[in-house]
Order: sequence, then structure tokens, then C-alpha cells
Amino acid sequence: MNENTQNQQSSIVVSPETDALVEQAQAIAEQDADLKQETKALVEAIKKRAQAEIQAAEELTREAYLSAVRRAKEAIAQTQLIAPDRIEQSVQRIQRETQQNWQSIVNEIHQLGDRLGDAAKAAWAALTRSKS
Repeated sequence: MNENTQNQQSSIVVSPETDALVEQAQAIAEQDADLKQETKALVEAIKKRAQAEIQAAEELTREAYLSAVRRAKEAIAQTQLIAPDRIEQSVQRIQRETQQNWQSIVNEIHQLGDRLGDAAKAAWAALTRSKS
């Protein structure tokens, strides 16, 4: 194992769940510690990447949502063609609808995260499946 690989390993903290998963895998159980550690690091890297992608998507979507609500409210406030109470009702309706849309987006992002986790587990199962 070279120094670069050792540095990469030391920067990845393996969760107890991943540790148990790798230790229980039949195809890996008999392997040496280096192979097990590399496999654990790979699984952790996949999990962390999926989590980072989900978080980035949530933040981006939230920022876009807040920006759209602000712009809509400003545009409505600048337009004096409608009575102020009607403007407020419209803003409230837009906020309700946007909140519903936001919740739907967050749910879809979480479902994507679940699917990515399931895909990582399936990939792991395929890698560790015995050939017999």
C-alpha cells in the first residue's frame, strides 16, 4: 500500500454500520485487513457522496424557492393595480402553493437519496456475492 492510499484511508471515517456490513460479507470475511479497509473506505465514500449531493440539491432548491417568493412579492407590491388586501391574499396563496411544491421537491430528493443508498447496497451485495 503506498503513502497516498494510506492518506486517503485515514481521511475516511468508517461508520459502524459499514464496518459491520463489510465484516459480515462472506466474500470478504476471509480476506486480509487491507482489502477489508479499502472496501469499507469505498462504501463510506459512496455514502458520503450521495449525502453531499442530496444536501447540495436541497440547498439549491431552497435558495431558488426563497428567491422566487421574494421576487413575486416585490413584483406584486410594486404593482398598485390591485387592492393591497388582494395582493396579500395572492402572496399567501403563492406561499402556500410554493410550500407544497417545496415539500414535494424535498420528498423527491429524500427518495433519490434512499434510491442511491439502495443502489450502493445492491452494488455492495453484487461485489461481495460468492461465485458458487
